Amino acid sequence: MTRLRAARRPRDRRLIGRTLLAAALLTAVAAVPATAAVAPRAAPAAAPAHSERDAPGDQLVAHFYGSYLDAIAAEGGGKLATTLRSFYLTPALRSELKRWEAKNHADGVLRAQDVPAGFRVTPSDSGAGHTWSTVRLTWGTTAHRTYTYLTVRQDLGTGKISAIRG
Repeated sequence: MTRLRAARRPRDRRLIGRTLLAAALLTAVAAVPATAAVAPRAAPAAAPAHSERDAPGDQLVAHFYGSYLDAIAAEGGGKLATTLRSFYLTPALRSELKRWEAKNHADGVLRAQDVPAGFRVTPSDSGAGHTWSTVRLTWGTTAHRTYTYLTVRQDLGTGKISAIRG
């Protein structure tokens, strides 16, 4: 280990201070990840309509619907969609959706047989340990848009989606 001798002159003290500052800056520069130097990418054109000021429950619902729509739109995405349901939905809701799907021959999360072109999540009410969001699903082409609306409830205690009504 190198021992620094106590500097007696102000010039020596400045030199030691500059050396220590340079060493600290070099250490800090080496610790910065390479990804920090990459320029930020533009947001995808079909980004879901939610903002950082949304409640955490609304963000969770938006994350779920964005991931779920990507999974069911992908070829062979059924296993991923099932995994997403297991992660985001309560067991009781998953059972309810299975019954609804058997009866209606449609996807219970979307309340439809097809995949929508887009979605938007807006906050609604919260209270009694739950928060509600409104999910607007967008259908059709740009010239002929139609919308369906779902009410989604999230349990604040578990952080999972516990009801979907449409």
